Amino acid sequence: MAYEEPEHEADAHYVQPGDLVLLVGKDRKTAIVRMRPGQEYQSHYGVLLMADVIGRRWGESVVTHLGHSYMILPPSPDDLIRNIRRATQIIYPKEIGRMMMKMDLRPGVRVIEAGTGSGGLTLALSRIVRPEGRIFSYEARPEIQAIARRNLERLGLDDCVTFKVRNIEEGFDEQAVDVLILDVREPWLYLDQVHDALRGGGFFCSLLPTVNQVGLLLRHLEMKSFGFAEVEELFLRPYKAVPARLRPVDRMVAHTGFLVFARALLPAEGEPEPTDVSQDLEGAVTP
Repeated sequence: MAYEEPEHEADAHYVQPGDLVLLVGKDRKTAIVRMRPGQEYQSHYGVLLMADVIGRRWGESVVTHLGHSYMILPPSPDDLIRNIRRATQIIYPKEIGRMMMKMDLRPGVRVIEAGTGSGGLTLALSRIVRPEGRIFSYEARPEIQAIARRNLERLGLDDCVTFKVRNIEEGFDEQAVDVLILDVREPWLYLDQVHDALRGGGFFCSLLPTVNQVGLLLRHLEMKSFGFAEVEELFLRPYKAVPARLRPVDRMVAHTGFLVFARALLPAEGEPEPTDVSQDLEGAVTP
């Protein structure tokens, strides 16, 4: 079932057939379930009939046949990303949120991402660019992309995504896209292909885990037709939300990656093409 906004304002207050519901138990453990009449959700807390959830107001509690209660809530994109099936490390919501702001991601935008991975970023992008926008997702490993495809299909968010199994060294089929995101180990190897696919002034982003990778990418960006490079690292520090014991939690997800942003530039008429620095960097240390 494709993702759709409620047709009537009143529908937004009640759980409808086909809705995705975040079930939250008293132990704060969660599950995301598609509401289908005649089916049921089973856990060690008992059986919950979906018919008993459909028609309830969001924010109410429902009870299993064993007497355990679940709060019914609409899932956020953060909830959806954290609950997808993973075969690879996902891009965390904190980085995804920053990417949305830095690259003018909005309805109608055309985006290329490579690689697809488990589809966490694909999920977030598809919610942002719909209904007129399009995601073109490239992945070299078909078995990995198959997992991402199933994740998106389960959420009804695959209708604006075109999945492609290909080594991006061969280039991209699309041209003049607005945004291109590389989540690959050696993004500097594909900057020519990236530039060919982006429109003038288009947004480029790469997520990298180590400093030496970032350094190599920056050096290549300087010698290609890219400008306005920026590097960011984001930290999110959650707090224990208990009024009498408000303090930082004992553990936090610290370094998850460096974000490198740049813009695709067009050389002035008569200006020479940038110099290829691949030979100069042959001795550089790669991860």
